[in-house]
Amino acid sequence: MTANPDTAIEVVQGDLSAYRQGNIGVDYVHRFESGQPGPHVLVNALTHGNEICGMVAARHLLDNGVRPRVGTLTVSFAHVEAYNAFDPTKPFENRQIVHNLNRIWSDELLGGTEDSPELRRARELRPVVAAADHILDIHSTSQDVAPFWVYPDFARNADVALAIGVPPVHLVMPNGLGSGTPLIQHGAHAGADAPGAAMVVECGQHFKRATADVATEVTLRFLAHFGLIERAAQSTPAPQRRFELLQTLMVKTPEFAFTRPLVGFETFAKGELIGTDGADEIRAPCDDCTIFMPTRAPIVGREAVYLTRPL
Repeated sequence: MTANPDTAIEVVQGDLSAYRQGNIGVDYVHRFESGQPGPHVLVNALTHGNEICGMVAARHLLDNGVRPRVGTLTVSFAHVEAYNAFDPTKPFENRQIVHNLNRIWSDELLGGTEDSPELRRARELRPVVAAADHILDIHSTSQDVAPFWVYPDFARNADVALAIGVPPVHLVMPNGLGSGTPLIQHGAHAGADAPGAAMVVECGQHFKRATADVATEVTLRFLAHFGLIERAAQSTPAPQRRFELLQTLMVKTPEFAFTRPLVGFETFAKGELIGTDGADEIRAPCDDCTIFMPTRAPIVGREAVYLTRPL
């Protein structure tokens, strides 16, 4: 398999057609009920087409016959159309087809007249998301950085992340994402009185085997935390680090550029120049301003970088 010189693809892109026929009337969605009282947990993979670690974790559950001992387990492959558009010579380009599937979960967009492959798929998945008590949405990053959680700043999410312990880094969103509505904040999952935890896990660089391993491990820990499966006691978690999302910046002009190459977790002092976007300067809003998710290839209208501070 060939790829860009700086991109080693360690996980084979497999054919998912065998998983298309689900059992609830929605393609690529599989639901298993234990018949015993308990929570309904959704494990969602492939919200972005080239974030293949979630595909590996979801296939692990299905291929190994993982079934809930209590409650209900739903396993979803979200954006198979984008996944199938993968080109190993351009492995970053099938994240989406038109829209970012993880920014369109507002009632206004889903109930509107605009059309795209992502909006059609989100409308199909809407009842799947709404039915879940707890959601694990599995993602990965373009840069090779440490894995981390992303979740709205509610105790129900923090408690789960702390209890699971892996990964030990948390990006919390006190005021939402700032660039659209993600799946984990759709409908009832957005509010303080939501039915349960709804969380993203960023497992590492898209194409690394270690990233897929993290995705599978976190998925099994997530299910065990809610009692759906049994697992042996885990080792003591590493010290946890939490960061608060301050700003999500978008690329406004083709001239967007960082002052130096960034991959994530770099820190800047208050007022220090991080980048420029045309005539606009991007400066750190606080001391110890920590970078998350810097774009590797700026595209106008897409996210540029998350600015955070340690908690």
